[in-house]
Amino acid sequence: MSAPSRLTVVAHADVLACIDDAGTEIRDGAIAFQDGVIVALGTSAEIADWIARADEVVEARGCVVTPGLVNTHHHLYQSLTRAVPECASSSLFCWLKTLYPIWARYTPQDIFTATQLGLAELALSGCTMSSDHLYLFPNGSTLDDSIAAAQSIGLRFHATRGAMSVGQSKGGLPPDSVVEEEDAILADCIRVIDQFHDAGEGAMLRVAVAPCSPFSVSRELMRDAALLARDKGVMMHTHLAEDRDDVAYSLAQFGCRPGEYAQELGWVGQDVWHAHCVQLDEAEIALFAATQTGVAHCPCSNCRLGSGIAPVKAMAQAGVPVGLGVDGSASNDSGHLLLEARQAMLLQRVQHGAEAMEPRMALRLATRGGAQILGRSDCGSLELGKRADLVLWPMQTPASAGSWDPVAALVLAPPPAARDVFVDGRPVVRGGLLVTADANAIVRDANQALQRLMQ
Repeated sequence: MSAPSRLTVVAHADVLACIDDAGTEIRDGAIAFQDGVIVALGTSAEIADWIARADEVVEARGCVVTPGLVNTHHHLYQSLTRAVPECASSSLFCWLKTLYPIWARYTPQDIFTATQLGLAELALSGCTMSSDHLYLFPNGSTLDDSIAAAQSIGLRFHATRGAMSVGQSKGGLPPDSVVEEEDAILADCIRVIDQFHDAGEGAMLRVAVAPCSPFSVSRELMRDAALLARDKGVMMHTHLAEDRDDVAYSLAQFGCRPGEYAQELGWVGQDVWHAHCVQLDEAEIALFAATQTGVAHCPCSNCRLGSGIAPVKAMAQAGVPVGLGVDGSASNDSGHLLLEARQAMLLQRVQHGAEAMEPRMALRLATRGGAQILGRSDCGSLELGKRADLVLWPMQTPASAGSWDPVAALVLAPPPAARDVFVDGRPVVRGGLLVTADANAIVRDANQALQRLMQ
């Protein structure tokens, strides 16, 4: 048996916000972790013996400590296509038609570089676990390229093997140059699941099956992908009901609304999470609640593309599992989950009044809510036996100082960056700096790729 790893204790936090069932918040809080697992927490006085024998004590005065943020929907490859001028005022379908030809020129190195860049941004802003929806594989690119990038940064990674199979010649939206044959898609899904998926507790890497959307794959692929995923015991992900055009397409092509289409093809259940769901109606919300189908809410992207305001309050009241996602960096164009939490809260208040969502609920969506829809009961809150994914937020910065309620301030007056980030007990960010990779080199590589793509 190997010797236990170093015992680390984070001590003297202004507040330890556990995001557990009881909503525990501990003043002068401390948390101890070893071998990637939380072994003690309480006030600094209550776990003084742990502090005394720790290999490292991380001083957290002036900080709020929370579980790591969980990003449930991203297209990390898009990190090289932020702020494209022709997309500045486009709705979803027009936006996609502009970007597909650019993405078709990507190389495997571009996928790696863009994924590194996006994950570095997430890590520096307090994210410890991210999903990624990669659905096009130009010029020999594979899911392996994004997985290698994730392993270099050190976040928990839920890689989804996306796909597009219905190009313009068959009535779909994407150009034929970025679609694949369906037999090849399914074969590669099996390959990456067998090679990379870890179903165990504390897994750093999992794989899901993720046809891109109802307007870019066939009915048969949606059904076959669901059968394959359930045979392999992995989760399923796609886009659904993102905007009015999406709903209109479903009605015209399939004769039903998106939620009905998903149900017909087996795309509901605890092993499924859908991105966006902005245009779900009451019946679809009831369906998702009854089947515990998850929703990745991406408020900034929905605003950017003019997709609408997702009915998050109605979903929450009905019991639909909801988490937050930043969506792709070409439609946000930021990757900061605290800003998503703030935007989610503000949008629900605009639509339903000032009491529609309070800051702690938004913070819960950004942590435990996301862990739930990704099937991670081992993450998302600070509790004994759970994984040591946690963030130290500096609250004495110009952005946050002066806050009376430091936990609410994480959403109302969020700090621009995390001070320290631990994933499975290992440091990824210390003192506001990425320690697992060279951030300057990542930016340099991204700029070199950008210059080639812009030409």
